[in-house]
Amino acid sequence: MGEQLIISISREFGSGGHEIATKLADRLGLAFYDRSMLDEIAKGMNADAAELHKYDEKPTNRLLSRRVGNHTNSYEEIIAQFQFDYIRKKAENGESFVVVGRCSETVLKDYNCLISVFVTGDKEQKVQRVMERYGISEPDAYSKMRRHDRSRKQYHNRYSDFKWGDARYYDMCINSSPLGVNKTVNVLENYVKERTRE
Repeated sequence: MGEQLIISISREFGSGGHEIATKLADRLGLAFYDRSMLDEIAKGMNADAAELHKYDEKPTNRLLSRRVGNHTNSYEEIIAQFQFDYIRKKAENGESFVVVGRCSETVLKDYNCLISVFVTGDKEQKVQRVMERYGISEPDAYSKMRRHDRSRKQYHNRYSDFKWGDARYYDMCINSSPLGVNKTVNVLENYVKERTRE
């Protein structure tokens, strides 16, 4: 696999995928990229980061957007492309990192050093995690979970070659519920080490 290592983590809302990705990056000593990359992008553009975050991983509003050739007025598409270009540049520069979402398993698919993971979870555990994290009721947590997953699915399917969560297109799909976050990180760490072993 060589010296460069890129790990793409896609996740269902409430699965703990973001926390798993953060801990995996720490364990492996890798840079970590998530929605905070928009802060750096905004800084480079002298733009308001809060404005960019509004459109992060959101599906395009087809009623309000127009495309002429390679040009679009869709903020969702523009922000998506900014992030795709950002992680492409990191990869082209030979950097090793863990990235959450951003269709990274598709954007970086030509890199042999890429390991792609999809984190899922049991509905009950996901709802419980969302309730605890956001301090909301069970019905509200379930509604929030469905809304975020629907948005992520639409976003992913807009820019990817395959459907979100389709196990055939990831190196590993893992249910975080039976093991919990830390043991799931252990499994992924061992998998990465086996994959990168000379």
